[in-house]
Amino acid sequence: MAAKKKAAPKKAAPKQTAAKQAAGEAPQRGPKIGAKAPDFALPAVGGGTVKLSGLKGKTVVVYFYPKDDTPGCTKEACGFNEALMAFRKLDAEIVGISRDSMKSHDKFAAKYGLKFHLASDEEGKASTAYDTWVEKSMYGRKYMGMERATYLIDKSGTIRGVWRPVSVTGHVEAVLEAAKAL
Repeated sequence: MAAKKKAAPKKAAPKQTAAKQAAGEAPQRGPKIGAKAPDFALPAVGGGTVKLSGLKGKTVVVYFYPKDDTPGCTKEACGFNEALMAFRKLDAEIVGISRDSMKSHDKFAAKYGLKFHLASDEEGKASTAYDTWVEKSMYGRKYMGMERATYLIDKSGTIRGVWRPVSVTGHVEAVLEAAKAL
């Protein structure tokens, strides 16, 4: 009597895990690792303009977030602010981008003592270039909103890490570790 062969169990399609996010693996949407980072020039806290190409020669962390002074966005911003000296030791700049107004950004930065660039993308040019303005769904209602996403850009303007979507807990530490490897 012949022995029956057991069928190999089917493997589920791999998901993007936290480890893959920590490694900065590129997702399907938006600019990819190895691509030139799309340039932007946006009004920033303090009355100036932050331009990505103006930061060439530095490592840059560009993070997109949904809304000023909301729980997750505040936690993320304060996390980057607390780690700012560690990023600066790596000659890295942080740029936080949302579609909030400059008035909202100014209040947000003042309330939490944020010392990095907060840029206003009210017209949606940067969020379109990075494909972070997406359809969302909450309680069955569909609407357009900012997807939380982070891009690590090297000194030559090339994307070296992408985190999408972002889980705020542990995110700043993962980005800092990836920046250390550049």
